[in-house]
Amino acid sequence: METPIDLIVGLGNPGPKYQWTRHNAGADFVRELAHSVGATLSAETKFFGETARISLNGRDIRLLIPSTYMNCSGQSVSAVAKFYQIASQSILVAHDELDHSPGTVRFKIAGGHGGHNGLRDIIKRLGNSKEFARLRIGVGHPGHADQVADYVLKRASKGDQQLIKNSINDALDSLPLATDGQWEQAMNKLHSN
Repeated sequence: METPIDLIVGLGNPGPKYQWTRHNAGADFVRELAHSVGATLSAETKFFGETARISLNGRDIRLLIPSTYMNCSGQSVSAVAKFYQIASQSILVAHDELDHSPGTVRFKIAGGHGGHNGLRDIIKRLGNSKEFARLRIGVGHPGHADQVADYVLKRASKGDQQLIKNSINDALDSLPLATDGQWEQAMNKLHSN
């Protein structure tokens, strides 16, 4: 896949109660990205989220953090995609990933939702398209399915928090290759960390 990225979405839940929780790893990634290029995210009611426009490696890219709750993330993503006529293949969604331990971060091209309610809603609202790319930020698994909801809505331990922050920095280093559509090189760089 050599498709460049026009929209980067960071998933999370809105409000101070959820800041720095495991479920907000995607939103944390987009905030770090905006900060690293000196951009300010601004609330846009018509997009149900916070947005910014940045230039990365000379590419014009939109950033989005939905202000809806996780289960309704697709409302925000589809609003931006429709308004700017951005194809699903040109969207990168950053999200928390239970199947990877803290400190692990991986790009993935297309695929299902894997039980992630934010991804499930985005797929549905993009007309059942699974073609968007993902940045899967490892947050670890509590060990039992019954504990997942509480686990992702809590802050990670200090040690895990540092590992997640390090993985976000690793992803930022590989991001320009991904946004240019150089997915193989981006994956090789990121996945070798």
